[in-house]
Amino acid sequence: MSGELSPIDKAKFVAAKRAAEFVESGMRVGLGTGSTAAWLVRCLGEMVREEGLRIKGVPTSTRTAELAREVGIDVISLDEAKWLDLTIDGADEFDEELNLIKGGGGALLQEKIVATASDQMIVIADAAKEVGHLGAFPLPVEVIPFGWQTTQALVEEVLISMDVMGRNATLRMNGDRAYITDEANYILDLHLSRIGNPRQLSMVLNQIPGVVENGLFIDICDKVVVGRSDGRVEVRDINEGTVSESQLDFVEDDNLFRDI
Repeated sequence: MSGELSPIDKAKFVAAKRAAEFVESGMRVGLGTGSTAAWLVRCLGEMVREEGLRIKGVPTSTRTAELAREVGIDVISLDEAKWLDLTIDGADEFDEELNLIKGGGGALLQEKIVATASDQMIVIADAAKEVGHLGAFPLPVEVIPFGWQTTQALVEEVLISMDVMGRNATLRMNGDRAYITDEANYILDLHLSRIGNPRQLSMVLNQIPGVVENGLFIDICDKVVVGRSDGRVEVRDINEGTVSESQLDFVEDDNLFRDI
C-alpha cells in the first residue's frame, strides 16, 4: 500500500466491510460501480479467498467485472442469473427515505436494471452522501447519441414545470469528447441544486424521447450502510424502520490494501 488511507477512504472501506457481512454463500450478488463499490468487491474477494465464500457476482459495468474477476469472484451475466438475492452499490446522494441519485460513475442504466432485479438493495456510503433534499449532486440522465441536442432541449423545457431550483443540462465529457457509457450512450448532467419531487421528476424524464434512463433511484434501496472515518458504521433499514450502529476495527497492512 502506498501511504495511509484518507479519512474518506476509511469511511468507504468500513461501510463496504459491514455490508459484505450480509452476503452469504450461494447468493447471486449484484456488484455496483464506483469507488465505494470497489471496496465492497475487494472485501468480497478477500472472503472468497480467505473464508471460502462462494457467490455468483453480477457486475454493473465493465470496470466492476474486471475487478471482480481480478479478486477471484465468479462473474456471470444478469441473463444467466435471472434474479439476484442482493445488490450492493454506492450512491452519490441519499435522503431520509433512502431515495438516491446515482450515475456519477456513468453506469446508472446497468445499476438500475441490476438493483431492480434483486430481492434487496443495500447502499454503502460515507456520511457526506446524506442530504436533506436530493439535487446538489448533478442528476445523470442517459440519452441515445442520435439527436442528443434535441433531447437536451426537451429535458430543459420539461424542467421549467418541475419543482427544481436549477434547469441547466450539460453533456458529460471525457476530455474533449463526449463520455460514452457501456451501452454506447451519452449522459446529460442536470444541475438542479434541489429536487422537490424526485418521484415526479423521474417519471417525467423517462417519458422524453431519446432518454434511456435517469439516475433517480426511488423505492429501490432497502438498507443504507453509512461508514465514518473513525470506524463507526450505521445501518438503516427503511423496511424495518431500524437503525443500528457498530464499531469496525481495521489494519491497513491487511492483504486487502496491497497495491492501493
